[in-house]
Amino acid sequence: MSLSPQDRQLLHEIARGTITGCLEGKTPPGLLNLPPILRELRGAFVTLHKHGQLRGCIGLIEAIKPLAETVQEMAMAAAFRDPRFPPLQSEELPDIEIEISVLTPFRQITDVGEIEVGKHGLYIEKGYQRGLLLPQVATEYKWDRDTFLRQTCLKAGLHPEAWKDPDSRIFVFSAEIF
Repeated sequence: MSLSPQDRQLLHEIARGTITGCLEGKTPPGLLNLPPILRELRGAFVTLHKHGQLRGCIGLIEAIKPLAETVQEMAMAAAFRDPRFPPLQSEELPDIEIEISVLTPFRQITDVGEIEVGKHGLYIEKGYQRGLLLPQVATEYKWDRDTFLRQTCLKAGLHPEAWKDPDSRIFVFSAEIF
């Protein structure tokens, strides 16, 4: 899947318009007359940065909703329901940068040598514990493959070396980030 510049711009407008509308007490904008690609079922994350610092990030990893709807819902969640941050305030909006990551389907791997840092995101699950890190996280922190695996385990609430356990399942995915 490759989004056109117009598709990317429309998704950014949906995300910002949704956040702005919520701050103004309005209903989120309708999602009518969308290009077919934005109606495809896709997982996506919306990440908010303020002055280069993380301000919210929430995503839907399963492709169960149309992409435009996923972006709209994740924009609201990142702005107002990320438990790591207080809800976004109106005066912050001019300083907010919105990053959207549209996910490819997950692919389970058995050889960690398949992981390409900077290209792949990781999703690790063991029992009921699960953790996901987007591809850009490893790049931003300049992690190598082993550090990326350990950090994803920690995100899942697992021991850092849990990725080596045969009961752990490791998935890779890519993301179109804009």
